Amino acid sequence: MGGTHLHITAWVLGLILFIIALVLYKKSSNKPATIVHMILRLVYLFIIITGGLLTWDYIQGYSMPILGEVIVKALAGLWIVVMMEMILVSAKKGKSATGKWIQFLIALIIVIILGFFRLPMGFYF
Repeated sequence: MGGTHLHITAWVLGLILFIIALVLYKKSSNKPATIVHMILRLVYLFIIITGGLLTWDYIQGYSMPILGEVIVKALAGLWIVVMMEMILVSAKKGKSATGKWIQFLIALIIVIILGFFRLPMGFYF
């Protein structure tokens, strides 16, 4: 369960840094935004590593159909990281990111439902 807490903590930190970088880019504070964005990229690594370790734990301890949901959650988690990066790059360039936001929200809903409510290492198991 410790890995789960580390993964959730990494995600919370990542989302906070994402919001800060986004706000700074919107205010045209590019240098501070770039610094926060670079720190966020390091946090992405922690998110991906802890997520990979959790996925490995599931592979070791569970069988189908749980593994199908684990794979979908892992792919949706990577999708979120990619969309966060693309949204920030769009904000930096001053371009619209509506489609990216929609994808981000869809992937986030998938991850929350699978991670907290469906899979055994979530809140309800």
